[in-house]
Order: sequence, then structure tokens, then C-alpha cells
Amino acid sequence: MEYRKNDMVTLEIVDCGTDGEGIGKADGFTVFVKDAVIGDVVTAKIIKAKKNYGYGRLMEILKPSPYRVEPACPSARQCGGCQLQALNYQEQLSFKAKKLQGHLERIGGFTDIPMEPVIGMEEPYRYRNKAQFPVGRNKDGKIIAGFYAGRTHSIIENRDCALGVKVNKDILDRVISHMEKFHIEPYDEVTGKGLVRHIFIRYGFFTDEIMVCLVINGTQIPHETELVDSLCELEGMTSICLNVNKKRNNVILGNLVKVLWGQAYITDKIGDISYEISPLSFFQVNPRQTWKLYSKALEYADLHGKETVWDLYCGIGTISLFLAQKAKFVRGVEIVPAAIEDARRNARLNNISNVEFFVGKAEEVLPKEYEKNGVYADVIVVDPPRKGCDEVLLQTILKMHPERVVYVSCDSATLARDLRYLCDHGYELLKVCGVDQFPQTVHVETVCCLHRVNS
Repeated sequence: MEYRKNDMVTLEIVDCGTDGEGIGKADGFTVFVKDAVIGDVVTAKIIKAKKNYGYGRLMEILKPSPYRVEPACPSARQCGGCQLQALNYQEQLSFKAKKLQGHLERIGGFTDIPMEPVIGMEEPYRYRNKAQFPVGRNKDGKIIAGFYAGRTHSIIENRDCALGVKVNKDILDRVISHMEKFHIEPYDEVTGKGLVRHIFIRYGFFTDEIMVCLVINGTQIPHETELVDSLCELEGMTSICLNVNKKRNNVILGNLVKVLWGQAYITDKIGDISYEISPLSFFQVNPRQTWKLYSKALEYADLHGKETVWDLYCGIGTISLFLAQKAKFVRGVEIVPAAIEDARRNARLNNISNVEFFVGKAEEVLPKEYEKNGVYADVIVVDPPRKGCDEVLLQTILKMHPERVVYVSCDSATLARDLRYLCDHGYELLKVCGVDQFPQTVHVETVCCLHRVNS
């Protein structure tokens, strides 16, 4: 049977796609249905039809799956932030294990994959230490803050995200109340007018320190003293800043930060290492799981105090400083100069001296240091962005032939590609472990251990 747009179909959901959508079949026609979970029997409306497959909108759940749960957030279906809230947590971990294994098999061509169980959370909510809420007006003209609906810039009002800390709501209430009292306009993306673009919040899970940073289309906020006084009533308030962003683009933060009150940073910890975190710092958003991720990376690195380690894409030195506790010496590379400044400051903060940091592209710095200065590595750790490692960098790793490579990845598809390249040129994949950094979403972090099998 041929299905067309607007047709209604009844489906049993038998699988789950990599983006968390349910997959069912009607007369051999595959339909991907957002918000449906494995085991559901649903009615869906075809919204896009190809020859052998299509996409459907969930219209009615005729028989709920035994794995279906009530989402903790009432905006879960509208908001673009979570994809798996309707799926119970054990099944979320199973989904992530299958996604990781599927990419390693299909893209990497691996069989008999040495996978450890995905490391989950005891409490998979309220884990985010960072939140950035766009501000605007709704159809009734009321100032709102929340999150963008999936694939749009329409704001879904939500001041109490179930993934964020509870104090976020109190902060948003106070900022929006201040805006209403003093007639401060939210930013309008269409016209480019208005002042307040985003309310950016950081929270220290191990220090209880709070940072509030208003991203504004200007250089100052009216009646800032009153705003500061209100925010300072919250226990743990440490830093109140403005971030200036006058550009008409989708980038949230500008480069200029002005401190209104307190420090320019908050401090938090991962394990025994303390980090100073500014508005512009990259810092993992789930510190409890980050400790588990880095502990696994440290386990795979198998350091005994004699090794020289290179940490590529090192950010503000989060993994570098973790590794330095067990290594002879660690060298970190990061393209963002401000991140390297943070890394050096964090090394001093923790009295760690067996580290050195380089500014530049990993695929340029490592070949230069290897070919011109003869540096070597016993262990190389890479934690690249979603696009994975540059091939020039992988070639240099092969030339340096470290004993072990530890690959930390936020995208299992590019991970599989890069692992295949390394394993085709003298390395063996020894261990793979997923870590659930982002419960309720489809994302999974992975750490892998590779061992050199020949020169």
C-alpha cells in the first residue's frame, strides 16, 4: 500500500532511531514517530512520505508500552531539549548501549566489541550545572523565559527545567520581575531590538556557588543595583555579570564580560581537582558523571607515574589535570586561547606543576612538536568535538606510536570512523564504555582504550 502525507496509520513501535524516535511499520512502510517508545501501539499522522519510509506525528497512544513513563516535565514534548523522558531510565541506558554498538558495527566494522555496561546515574534529573534561557514575549505580550521548541526559535515557557537545579526558577523569577518593574525589553530576533537576550546560570555542585550572567544587546542593565540586591538574597550567590552580545546571530555569548557584583568566576570540583569557571569557560554540564567519565579515562590510561601524556582538545584542562595526578608529565592542546588561560590558572589553583599547555589546533600543534622538537608520548588522550579527529592528527598519532590511546567521544558515529582508522594502522580496540552524561536525551559519551600491537 502507498502512503501519502496526512494519511493516518496504526503502528506497533518495534525499534528506536538514533534520535530517539519510535520506529514502526505499516504494510512494509517504515514510519519514524517522535515521542513514541518501543512497545507502544499508536496512531500517527504521516507528515512526510518518501518511497519506502516516512515521518509521522504521534496522534494517540492506543496501548502504552511497558517501558513508558510519565515525563517529569510538562513541556517535554514541545521542548527540544529532551527526547527520552517518556522512556524509563533502564531502557534509556539500553538504547544508548545499542546506539553505541550499532555505530561501532555499521560505521567502524567492528565485531565482538569489548563493551562494558553504560554507566548511568542514580538520580537522572537535576544534573545540569549550566542553563541558558532565551527571553522573549509570548502572544499575549507577557515576558517569558524557557527553551526553544525543537528545530525552531519559538520559546516554550519553562522556568523550572527538570534537568536543571531548583534555584534556576528563583533566579528567573527575580530577573523577569525586575524587567517588568522597570520596563526592560527582551530581545527580539526579528527586529534586532530589545535588551535582554538570555539569562545564563552556572551552579557549583560541590561548592554551591551561583553565577548569574545576563546576555544583553547593550552595555548596561537599568537599575542594576536593585537587580543585584534581589539576586544577592539567594544563598550561594557568587558572581553577577553582564555579557555583551550586539551581533544579530544565533551565538548566545559575546566576548565581553562585565562583572556587576562579586567574582568573575565560580569554583567547582571534579574529584579532588578544583576549577575556576567563567561565563565563557567550557565545563562539562554534569559534574557527577564527568567524575565517572574521567575516572574511566584514567583507568584506561593505566598511568604509573612514569608516562608522558598528551591531552588533545583539552579545553580548560579538565582531563589534563585529572591525568597529571598519576602521570610524569602532561601536555594539553586547545584552540581557544581563553580556555588555555583557564587551564594554566587551574593548574596553579591546584598546585599542579607537571603540565604544559599549548594554544592551537591539535592537528597543527602535535605534528609541529613531534617533527621539529621530537616530543613523544606514552599515552595520548583525545576528546574532540562532534566532528571527531582531523586525519592529519590521526596520522601523527600513528607516527608517534604511543603505547595507548584513550579516545573520549561525544559522538559515537565519528568515534567509530576514527577508531577504524587507528585499528587499520596498528592499534587494537581493548575496551569501550559508555557514560550517560545527559539522561533524558539521546546523547551518550564514550571512552575507549586502544593498545598498540605493532610499530
